[in-house]
Amino acid sequence: MLGAIERARQVMPLVAALRVLGLSVGRYYDWVERQQRCTLDDHPPKPKVGSRALSPNEARHIDASIIKLLDGTKAYIHAVMDNYSQRILAWTIAETHSPMNTCYVLEHAAKSLRNLETKVYMDSGVENLNRNVDELLASGTIERVIAQVDVSFSNSMIESWWRSLKHRWLFINHLDNVDILRKLIEFYVNEHNTSMPHGAFDGQTPDETYFDRRRSCSRRACSETSSGAASTYRREPQSGVLQLPEKQRCC
Repeated sequence: MLGAIERARQVMPLVAALRVLGLSVGRYYDWVERQQRCTLDDHPPKPKVGSRALSPNEARHIDASIIKLLDGTKAYIHAVMDNYSQRILAWTIAETHSPMNTCYVLEHAAKSLRNLETKVYMDSGVENLNRNVDELLASGTIERVIAQVDVSFSNSMIESWWRSLKHRWLFINHLDNVDILRKLIEFYVNEHNTSMPHGAFDGQTPDETYFDRRRSCSRRACSETSSGAASTYRREPQSGVLQLPEKQRCC
């Protein structure tokens, strides 16, 4: 329509051209403004890139998520992710919302530090800001960094992993109870760490990036080897699984 108006303006004034086409002046300028807005939005600014570590264990992310089960109960999941490799270092599931859940995963993930200091990005929820976590961080090995408070960016790296876990795996299964949910999460975490290639790491898995294990064969040769050994492959349990004490579980 704007093209027709421009052609009519070559032989008559704008108001006359709009009258011939049956349009009002206000409608014309609305179209012009909308066209200018669309032109400006063709190249939006690039999204901000958050913190990126240069080596494993330099920075980590911790977050919690809630899953509603078919039996009417809720499950509280906590996980710790390495920033450099996006490997899930530890996770736990509980039937109660306790501050000790954060301490369990932080202590388990800290076993791989080897006396090195690391930053842990977390949100300002009550599960992260409490006396138990403060006592754990008092040793000085772990530095707490509150997302969008101490730094300008959010805890989006592990939050995107939660979305993948839920929408690509959990929500397509029947979540009858906590035991079934625990098995599903254990399977997905193991697949994420050991089998899923990551585009940011040139096809390497989080485990290969974290432990600096480079593939010595081509992708096609590796896939053929993996398919040939599928019948003899036996999955090992995920070492990062933590079982809470009985006192932390609901009756």
